Amino acid sequence: MIKYLKHTEIDKTKWDDCLSQSFNGIIYAYSWFLDIVCPYWEGLVEGDYEFIMPLTKGRKYGINYLFPPYFTQQLGVFSKKIVSESKVVEFLNTIPADIKFIEINLNVHNNISSSSISTKQNLTHELSLQNSYETIFNSYYGNTKRNLKKAEKNNLIVSGNILPEDVIKMFRENKGKEVSNLKSKQYKILNALIKECASRNKLESIGITTPDGKLCAGGFFVESNGKWIFIFSCSTKETKSKGAMFLLIDSFIKKHSNRNQVLDFEGSNNKNLAQFYKCFGSKENVYLQVKINKLPALIRWFKK
Repeated sequence: MIKYLKHTEIDKTKWDDCLSQSFNGIIYAYSWFLDIVCPYWEGLVEGDYEFIMPLTKGRKYGINYLFPPYFTQQLGVFSKKIVSESKVVEFLNTIPADIKFIEINLNVHNNISSSSISTKQNLTHELSLQNSYETIFNSYYGNTKRNLKKAEKNNLIVSGNILPEDVIKMFRENKGKEVSNLKSKQYKILNALIKECASRNKLESIGITTPDGKLCAGGFFVESNGKWIFIFSCSTKETKSKGAMFLLIDSFIKKHSNRNQVLDFEGSNNKNLAQFYKCFGSKENVYLQVKINKLPALIRWFKK
């Protein structure tokens, strides 16, 4: 039987134990991660935490809704057992009736073909790190290899000593000016996430500096269940054409190759970003977005 549990009713130790043993476990669904991105999250639990599903809940104008939090690409149903399509549908159908609008990004192992539930395909790109660095490097596109030579020619330097504040500041001064939906609140959440991952030894931070020591690119990778997620990155406009981001990702791959792990680039549906990730030999993987609209008719029309 699937039970609906409010935030205070969830046994977070059992919740995280389930995730750590899940074949499809991912860092986004751990209780401590959810506590940062959606402090009042709730959950659906079957049995003694044999199957779990986080509910990232919000409330606006008196209406309860589920939403995908920032920096949280995939959630859905998790278990150490196989999660069948019927099980995913069962969980979706158990979401409390007082939640009138549902938008959930399922994980790549949650599949639905039922025509009764509206889904949209989203893409992420994953690279197996099992092979040697030389083997992975040989699968790089020519453009990637050329950009690595540019980085070398420009004497760019790989550094591990970077602060999240510095990378976030660089992003806000560059790409952030084009991203209107990221406000101070979201940057604070990101900063807290990076620090929490670091305290749990689940963070790899990489910076790229110019020969005079100026930070020109930075990236953060977070890990759980054998999967590294490239959760945030940026570079300055001046060094974008000098191969800085290519060098950053290549240095991560070089360090973590020959391991039974996966690098998830966390996207993207954007063709240019997708092509960039493919340049490292990554493969597309699909995860589904579910939308269920039970809003009153007039509000539903505005929400289309």
